[in-house]
Amino acid sequence: MPTPDAIQDLITKHIDAWCAKSPEGVAASYSDDAVFSINRGDPMIGHADIGEMVKGFCDEFPDLVLRFDHSFIAGDHAVYVWTFTGTHAESGKKVAFQGWEEWDLDENLKVKSSLGWFDADYYERQLREDI
Repeated sequence: MPTPDAIQDLITKHIDAWCAKSPEGVAASYSDDAVFSINRGDPMIGHADIGEMVKGFCDEFPDLVLRFDHSFIAGDHAVYVWTFTGTHAESGKKVAFQGWEEWDLDENLKVKSSLGWFDADYYERQLREDI
């Protein structure tokens, strides 16, 4: 069973990889066959899909910052809450929104399944309007 400190360290490295704009670093948090879904969307499976999603956000928001807000850890399950900020490359609109990921971890301290959540309507409004 992973310790809470080890899980918190994984979360920190994961956040650091996002801020470094490293799709490979973010994907390294996940097992090879991890399943990741955002807002009940189509699942991404494995490192390639997850890395592509990260690359998309990094391309859209070259100055992105993912800030760690807090976490909840219970056994091999973790939830971490984050705040995403950045400036959209095309529109120049600034966004700031919160979300979270729910992780189930495997015996190697890799994420085997993740459910990600954020308010997509609020995010889209920020891209259309000055909020």
